[in-house]
Amino acid sequence: MAKKISRRNFLKNAVMGGVALGTGLGGYRVTYGQTKKAAGPIKIGGQGAISGAHADYGWQMMAGSTLAIEQINAKGGILGRKLELKFMDEELKPATAVKNARYLVTDWGADFLFGVDSSGSAMAIGPVLPELNRLFFFTHASTHRLTEELVAGKGIKQIFRMAAPVYQDALAAWVFKDNPEIKRWAGINCDYEYGYVAWNLFKETIKKFRPDVEFVAAAWAPFWTMDFSSHISAVMAEKPDAIFSTPWAGEGMMLLRQALMLGVFDKIQAWWQCMGGSVDLLEGISREVAADKFKGKLWATARYIHNWPATPENKAFVEAFRKRWGRFPNYSAESSYSSIYAIKTGAEKAKSLETAKVGAALEGMELKTPGGMRLIRKEDHQAIYTVPAGRVMMSPDYPIPVLGDLKIIPTKEYYRHPPFTPVAATK
Repeated sequence: MAKKISRRNFLKNAVMGGVALGTGLGGYRVTYGQTKKAAGPIKIGGQGAISGAHADYGWQMMAGSTLAIEQINAKGGILGRKLELKFMDEELKPATAVKNARYLVTDWGADFLFGVDSSGSAMAIGPVLPELNRLFFFTHASTHRLTEELVAGKGIKQIFRMAAPVYQDALAAWVFKDNPEIKRWAGINCDYEYGYVAWNLFKETIKKFRPDVEFVAAAWAPFWTMDFSSHISAVMAEKPDAIFSTPWAGEGMMLLRQALMLGVFDKIQAWWQCMGGSVDLLEGISREVAADKFKGKLWATARYIHNWPATPENKAFVEAFRKRWGRFPNYSAESSYSSIYAIKTGAEKAKSLETAKVGAALEGMELKTPGGMRLIRKEDHQAIYTVPAGRVMMSPDYPIPVLGDLKIIPTKEYYRHPPFTPVAATK
């Protein structure tokens, strides 16, 4: 039986279950099994945030990919070769992300790449990939520009995105379009590309449904913000009916707790926390949800939620993840897990590890994954799959809060389709 490894111990380089600190640039190396020297392992290089307030996302990427690699290696690997993983800290810095990608390919010899949390990092890496000539499976960074501009627009075929993009954050427009009492919206958003695009896409979309809505205030919080009192006070001064919010991970948790302290949920009708369905945030506000502090007004989505869909694939994944790591998977874990299996499926279909052949094999492919059936759209290499929105609540079936009262919107309604029209990536 595999031992459970905590995020803290994993990140502190505890050598357990085949996990050890890698060499060079503070990376992590995970090696499984032995292969013939003539062939060697298939090397998979990853990166994400493994330090600071967002570190759980990088841990989840490592945990999800490690689980997939263990399962695949136990069954003989890919094309008869075992897999080896090296994971590095993106630091949420574009320059670091590009440096990592170059190191993983040119120095370490990675055959495939995955990960990245920051939209800015993704946009910096994308133009480098034709030079590196490796497929990169982006498992979090959500900017629409990655697939719309760099793949569909500029033809960078090495980019694949396995996670739902910022279209998911704008799902609030569908959730609240039939609530005429919610008219005045305010935003508390990240002061970087993700926050700009999510807020702009939401405003653009809900205006199509509800021309009467008003956007009464917007406050902007840079990375590492932990005191949101001034942001909350600024938007609440305009007496909004609802709040649209993009801070995520530890920052999102702090924002919600401070909003409670300032009595916000006594004064508004709804709060939309874009990535509030992620496990780390749900764990962080468990006591408040159990005590009904949010008064049923907190709504959220994510790029995958562990309690949906009710399929054998998702059930098996959640059970295996909990057995291996002692926690529930978040969307970064699921998209990383699914990326490793996408590599396997593409390579086996192509009967090759060559970048162009595997990429061509994946175009238009449908993949059965824990998050549901994913269609990899040929035009922009965006994985198309449904993720619901819901109200944050406790459930007798889970020890942490989940999304309930689920609103399931078909992807054909809320995913953008080519030809793409611009969405502003500015305030």
